[in-house]
Amino acid sequence: MNNLSFSELCCLFCCPPCPGKIASKLAFLPPDPTYTLMCDESGSRWTLHLSERADWQYSSREKDAIECFMARTSKGNRIACMFVRCSPNAKYTLLFSHGNAVDLGQMSSFYIGLGSRINCNIFSYDYSGYGASSGKPTEKNLYADIDAAWVALRTR
Repeated sequence: MNNLSFSELCCLFCCPPCPGKIASKLAFLPPDPTYTLMCDESGSRWTLHLSERADWQYSSREKDAIECFMARTSKGNRIACMFVRCSPNAKYTLLFSHGNAVDLGQMSSFYIGLGSRINCNIFSYDYSGYGASSGKPTEKNLYADIDAAWVALRTR
């Protein structure tokens, strides 16, 4: 089997730090980014620019309902966050952690549709290494990402 001994195979799959690295490579599959975030001169307002691969299905009016910003995680990464104001009279905001192999650009149309249907706002974020977020996609960064997203949602 590719000239690996049994003990080398066991070490590869059973001994730290190898299993974590293998799991990260198999579990985290960030796509090529489908959006960019451009910061204004003041550094406080971010503008969302979607690529064609984002498959935006709405008008620019709906896009104006999307507020983007960056949040800092406890691991030092900057994660892209998106607040979608779907309904002016929404009582609730859903914190949405999207699935693997997608980014905020690909999910933005879905968020508009979902929030409109269930009458709530949507807050989402990109994991480290996804979209405009810095860092690498790892399990430890994932935990720091959701914590930073939760803090950003509660404080903004």
